Amino acid sequence: MTATTPDPQSIAQAVAYEVADEESQVGEFLGRHELEDNVSDFRFAANIPGYEDWQWSITLYHDEDRGLWTVNESSLVPGENSLMPPKWIPWKDRLLPTDLAVTDTLGTEKDDPRLEDGLDEHRLEADIAEAEAGDASPVDADASEPVAEDAASVEDADGEEKPAGDAAADAAARKDVVRDELEQTAGIAREFELSRRRVLTPLGRAQAAQRWYSGPHGPKSLSTKTADGMPCETCGFFVPLKGELNLLFGVCANKWSPDDGRVVSRDHGCGEHSEIEPPEPSSLWIQSKPAFDDLHIDIVRQAPREERGEVEAMESAEEPRFDGAGHYLGVQVGNVVLFRSQMPEQGR
Repeated sequence: MTATTPDPQSIAQAVAYEVADEESQVGEFLGRHELEDNVSDFRFAANIPGYEDWQWSITLYHDEDRGLWTVNESSLVPGENSLMPPKWIPWKDRLLPTDLAVTDTLGTEKDDPRLEDGLDEHRLEADIAEAEAGDASPVDADASEPVAEDAASVEDADGEEKPAGDAAADAAARKDVVRDELEQTAGIAREFELSRRRVLTPLGRAQAAQRWYSGPHGPKSLSTKTADGMPCETCGFFVPLKGELNLLFGVCANKWSPDDGRVVSRDHGCGEHSEIEPPEPSSLWIQSKPAFDDLHIDIVRQAPREERGEVEAMESAEEPRFDGAGHYLGVQVGNVVLFRSQMPEQGR
């Protein structure tokens, strides 16, 4: 949009009316801010529900040579008292280690401050071989020019003259020191496996130590209270780490421990310490009184055998009698019915 009108505020207000859903959403004029390169920012109050203290921002460019104003941009911008959402944080900075599944891949940045270049073991060996070989003639303190064999004296670093033989001895001694330092460095690299492409920096080791020590395998864990005052560093299943982390940590190798295969602090503990004796064996079966006693014999008094025999003979020889409901009444002996109530007590 261009215009020849000398009033740029009217142009900005017209643009605000055009971009707003309703003209009533454009409020009073709040001010004009001069930007660089002949660009001006015109502000109007935004009367939109939910956008308290927000403002319409209309930026215009002034072509002084032609005397024209051109619209650059229109937008809603927050004021000083506007309600703003929290500052956006990149997703990678919001992640926690517990948010990742075993199949997720986060990757490691090349400039990760927790890592630094490792020691090149092959380069160290080459330096050692070079130090052992040396030069045909001894080298002075600055390793610049060979010392003349027929020179009567040379100047040392302080400018004082000393015999050439002493200078040669000093150069040889320096070579021995350099070789010893290189061999020591190579030994450290082999022992602690520092020849990898990248290794932990002091910062990386410090962060790991802080995380492990304050975690569930440190001294403040609940399992430490069951250790009976015996820390992991005195346990036979404790495998110490190497390097600086050896001062605080090791790995548990007890299959019965809840920390098996995990890094634990030396002052951590659990109930499976190698010096804790097992509890006394106890019986899990508690004998209770049986619900039905089948260990005793009940003696029941019976009628004499001759009485029982008479009734049994009658019941087996004579015809049993029943009432209309099918209840047993007794037996019929001839024309007489012997009812059950008339039988001997033990024969019923």
